[in-house]
Amino acid sequence: MIYRLIGILFISLLVFPKMIDAQSNAVNREKYRLHLLETEAEIEIDGVLSEDIWLNADRTGKFVRILPIDTGFASAQTVVMMAYDKTNLYLAAICYDTMPGKRPVESLRRDFSFGRNDNFIAFIDTYNDQTNGFAFGISAAGAQWDGLQANGGFVSLDWDCKWRSAVKNHKDRWVIEFSIPFRSIRYNEGDTEWGINFSRLDLKSNEKSSWAPVPRQFQSANLAYTGTLAWDKPLPKAGIRFSLIPYVSAKASQDMETDDPDKYSGSAGIDAKITLSTSMNLDLTLNPDYSQVEVDRQLIDLDRYELFFPERRQFFLENSDLFASLGSKRIRPFFSRRIGLDAPVQLGGRLSGKLGENYRIGLMDVQTGINDTIPASNFGVFAIQRKVFQRSNIGAFIVNKEITKISEDSLFSGNRFNRVAGFDFNLASADNRWTGKAFYHQAFYPDSPGEAFTMSGMLAYNTQHLLVSLNQAWVGSNYLAETGYVPRKGYHQINPEFKYKFFPLSEKIANHGPGLAVDMFFTPDFTLSDRLVAFTYGIEWLNRSSLMAIVQNTYIELLEPYDPTNSGGDSLAIGTKYNWTEASLNFFSDARKLFNYGVYASYGGYYNGTRFNVSGELSYRVQPYGSLAMVVSYNNIELPEPYSDAKLILIGPRLDITFTDKIFFTTFVQYNNQIDNINVNLRFQWRFAPVSDLYIVYTSNTYPENFTSKNRALVVKLSYWFN
Repeated sequence: MIYRLIGILFISLLVFPKMIDAQSNAVNREKYRLHLLETEAEIEIDGVLSEDIWLNADRTGKFVRILPIDTGFASAQTVVMMAYDKTNLYLAAICYDTMPGKRPVESLRRDFSFGRNDNFIAFIDTYNDQTNGFAFGISAAGAQWDGLQANGGFVSLDWDCKWRSAVKNHKDRWVIEFSIPFRSIRYNEGDTEWGINFSRLDLKSNEKSSWAPVPRQFQSANLAYTGTLAWDKPLPKAGIRFSLIPYVSAKASQDMETDDPDKYSGSAGIDAKITLSTSMNLDLTLNPDYSQVEVDRQLIDLDRYELFFPERRQFFLENSDLFASLGSKRIRPFFSRRIGLDAPVQLGGRLSGKLGENYRIGLMDVQTGINDTIPASNFGVFAIQRKVFQRSNIGAFIVNKEITKISEDSLFSGNRFNRVAGFDFNLASADNRWTGKAFYHQAFYPDSPGEAFTMSGMLAYNTQHLLVSLNQAWVGSNYLAETGYVPRKGYHQINPEFKYKFFPLSEKIANHGPGLAVDMFFTPDFTLSDRLVAFTYGIEWLNRSSLMAIVQNTYIELLEPYDPTNSGGDSLAIGTKYNWTEASLNFFSDARKLFNYGVYASYGGYYNGTRFNVSGELSYRVQPYGSLAMVVSYNNIELPEPYSDAKLILIGPRLDITFTDKIFFTTFVQYNNQIDNINVNLRFQWRFAPVSDLYIVYTSNTYPENFTSKNRALVVKLSYWFN
């Protein structure tokens, strides 16, 4: 039966795009057009629109509302103008206020939280594929926000580039100016039009608006709903350009759990960014250093399988959507975090960009060195993607891990190579109501047996009122992706989901509605091993606070022994079956207020016992200089004899101070009694020049009982961007 369902889903994903694109009701880009002209006059980026070009420039029409409702014109209006010269794209905007008072901002930190700051953002579809592009934004306090757009418009804020901006605040408005170098973005030479949209979030009036209308079920970054930026002449060809980013660092460390002496070391390396064309980029790194990367946020681990922690290293994050989007969240053939965390990265390179109008390619190769018994390895990934229909694409890839050198005293007995190759199809209708994905991946390694593959299909339909989706997955028992993230193997999964929203005529409630999700796992012989059925009902108020009530039933047959506390107690036996029900409430307060919070509480069965859980995050901001936050999680697990009870506590205070828009200090403390540890991370950053930084980072781990130190380290790192 499951094979038939997967087959039907694959066929649907291949047939639907033609039907959907033909019936699309997407915004007509001809209706929203902004013309821009070349200027030879110098434009000073100061937030004062005194230059002649701004007096004569074409202006956007009225902005329309997206939230809390997506009908009518915005009450807080915005006017946008654009121009360009031989080296830069310029933008000016006037953001009018309708309510008196201080404009809400969380901090001066770059890449601020979208929902916690008054802000303006431009979303630019430079490739005209309604899928990939760039985003540039600014808060009312002048903090910059920039990122790459992919997969229909989702923004990755891990990308930074050099550009200039300024904000001038007045009582009834705030005025913006941008200067974006052409060398900082990618586009198709010879084009005369780009897709573009502008988003404004006015927190005082609790209103999100845009120039070209965007339905409220989608993010304002969605590139299916853009207007047109019309150039007065074709875009020119760019020559080869490059930037160098060298660094030096020094580190002192102590390890009190060994007899090793204190260590003092220094390091140096360099990154290079080479623009090969207007749409193709080459990134190189030699002896990279990631000591300034923020520590992982700890979790109480009650999962039977490996937890996922996101990649935070800059080289692996920039322009990585081609690789990161392969597969699905829990079936990833490539996960860059597998590279270099247990062995040093020696050098790496990445080529990415567009080939013509329909093809995108990505190629990355990284070499690691030997670390004690960990062998040196070469990691490579190649992906190519072709646009099909209006906003969909089909792609192929190969991921390769090869052992290149083994130390003489190593007892390494693993695979000398591991490769995964496959095809991915990504569906997105012209109006984004239909989305989906289908893929087939095959693993290759020495003496690999059968069942070394995975395949999956997903289809979703999303309107303002209704969300319906069906996900199918099949992971073979011998599927192996050593450079990927596949926490579970040997299963078939079926996951249907349904949500409905009512939009009442109310002065307080924005929407409310029920939801139903079912997630079932079967063993290869189609025996049910896991089933989760969740009934939900959610309410969202006009002030953006929300409440979600959940009742869920869980069934599990253990396929291997498992300790439900993950803290060293007796394990439940393989083959035992458990069925329990629990209820929970999840509430988020109005994020516009200086003090805001989110709280989650649940109680019910848990395997052969019970569990009470309460967790939340409290936040207080002192705008615009920073915020104080506290993350708390408490689990009280009670199990019958001879199994162990557990009271698991995680407390994580965080102090984030932004002295200016270039000087930041973060203190992060994490107490976790499940792993018997207190972690402290102090991180100072001074951005003394564009994308050039001085970091001072202190990290320590301590036993909670007597505050005896386990280990600690101090790192100083300096990097500078040379064009």
